[in-house]
Amino acid sequence: MTLPSHARLRPMDSGDLERVLTWRNHPGIRRYMYTQHEITLEEHIRWFERTSTDPDRHLLVFELGTTPLGFVNIHRIAQGGIADWGFYAAPDAPKGMGSLLGQAVLRYAFVDAGLHKLCGQALAFNEGSIRFHRSLGFKQEGLLRQQHFDGRHYHDVVCFGLFACEWQLND
Repeated sequence: MTLPSHARLRPMDSGDLERVLTWRNHPGIRRYMYTQHEITLEEHIRWFERTSTDPDRHLLVFELGTTPLGFVNIHRIAQGGIADWGFYAAPDAPKGMGSLLGQAVLRYAFVDAGLHKLCGQALAFNEGSIRFHRSLGFKQEGLLRQQHFDGRHYHDVVCFGLFACEWQLND
């Protein structure tokens, strides 16, 4: 898929805090997160102050033109360019924005950030995220059985990975 020139990722800044928090607290997004309570603005500000200065993190806003449509967190977890990612599209983003966001993230991760491997996780009941990872070329690398407890139930976690060389074959 060719990424349109007006689709881009940019660093998140403090001016994005309220918008990203609104997206994150939306019930349709929050239900698929490890932390499912409604996050307060103060909690969100503390998270941003802590993570935005971490050199191993890339907090990014996905835009189409000048319209913010998603959030991405890339976190280097090991030497050699290995990172985890988390993401969500704005709840009101037009259909197809998830695919554009995914392509923008892979280009950023493997070209701009020079990563070797990008890892993702999805709660097993999040079928949309599982399909999304597979559509981007990620391979399922494992299943962590009953890995996440949401306060009432245990859930399996599906683990994915994609290498830069695999992405280049599909790009």
